[in-house]
This record gives sequence, structure tokens and C-alpha cells, in this order.
Amino acid sequence: AQLKKNGEVLEVGPGIGTLTAQLAEKVKKVVAIELDKNLLAELQKNLGNRNNVEIIQGDILKINRQALPLSKSYKIVANLPYNITSNFLRLFLSQEPKPSAMTLMLQKEVAQRVCAKPPQMSILSLSVQAYCYPTIKFYVDKKNFYPQPNVDSAVVALDQVSHTWNFKTPEQDFFRYLKIGFSAKRKYLANNLHNGTKIKIGLIKQIFNDLELSQRSRAQELYLEQWDKIGQKLNQHKAK
Repeated sequence: AQLKKNGEVLEVGPGIGTLTAQLAEKVKKVVAIELDKNLLAELQKNLGNRNNVEIIQGDILKINRQALPLSKSYKIVANLPYNITSNFLRLFLSQEPKPSAMTLMLQKEVAQRVCAKPPQMSILSLSVQAYCYPTIKFYVDKKNFYPQPNVDSAVVALDQVSHTWNFKTPEQDFFRYLKIGFSAKRKYLANNLHNGTKIKIGLIKQIFNDLELSQRSRAQELYLEQWDKIGQKLNQHKAK
């Protein structure tokens, strides 16, 4: 996680504090958010003598993040419940206060989707990569957990989280076009964009020609930069 002595960490799901204690040795401050009230007593017992750890009971998706006692350069370390991964990523990547970086334990298949490249892109991979640079650091076999889950895991680093929108297509439009483009993955992207935007198919095909894209392109085959260029062109025609 490339932690520094003067750094601050938001830990999500500390459990009984095993990782929390190690984090507290490496950084100036740890804020640990635990949902399960039944774990609080054990967590506080294990970490009670550490004055650089603050424990907060609550749902990470619902707490007032603006009120968290963290600096703007904080990092996140989390072993996320797999059922909140998508919502968690959307929240912390698209809304302030954003972390400077994240190190997350994710379900193996989700980690691979987050870090995917064409022709295996998805709304998830594009949505994450629009804000940061994700890489899989290593895999963790399910046999290393107790109780043993049904799936393997992976540790993913999300570095250089951007605090600004770095594409020319406005953020809201960009994600609207992504959703339209992936609305029917087996269909050609041009047809999906035509059906979803009501822009004439001839104009859509001309956009693809201008951008030197195949008329047979599918949504999962395009890079972020190509989506941005498509978005700019679509907005030009939308404005007419």
C-alpha cells in the first residue's frame, strides 16, 4: 500500500483488528470503520492502547464521509464485503473526499474485471480506470480464510486516484454513453448507440469512420480514450 509514517489510512472492515494493529505501526493515524456491532468490544480490546487508531461503528456506504477525521491525502486499505464492491468503488472514486490511493482485497473475478483490457472491458473496468490505475498485486487462495469462502481473492492496488475529470466528454454524458453501449453486449456498438441516443445510424457510422473504428466494434473492445472521442462526437450531433 506504500504507506508512510506521516500518512493516514481509512480501513474498512477491521474485524478484530489484526490488520489494523499492523497499519497503526506504519502510519500516523488509522480510522477504522466496522459495521458489525458484535465485533466492537473485541476490536477495542485489541486496539485500546493505541492512541493513533479511531474506531467508528457504521456502514461505510452511509456514514458522513465529509466528517471523517482524515486529511485530503489519506489512503484506503480494505477487505471489502464482496456484495458492496461496486457501490464502494463508485462512491470513493467519483465523489469527494476521495483517497489518494486504495489497496483492496476483492473477489478474484471482480479484480480481473476491474483491471481488464480490451477486448474484455466492462462498465466496471472503464468506470474504475477512468479515475485511477488499477493493478492486481497477488492472488489469495480461498483456503487461506476461515471460514473458507467459495471463491478465491486478489489484492488490488488503485493508484493515482484523480480528483478531477480528465476527459473532454462531460462525466455524466460519458457514463450515460457507457451504459447505452453495454446495454446489449452481443450487438455491435454502433447499433446500441443508435438505439440509445436516437441519433441517426448514418451519423453513428460516420463517427466510427472518422475515428477509424470498425463498424463491427463491440463495447468491450474499446479503450477509455476511444470512448471519450465517441462521446465528444455524439455530443456534437446531440447539440444540433
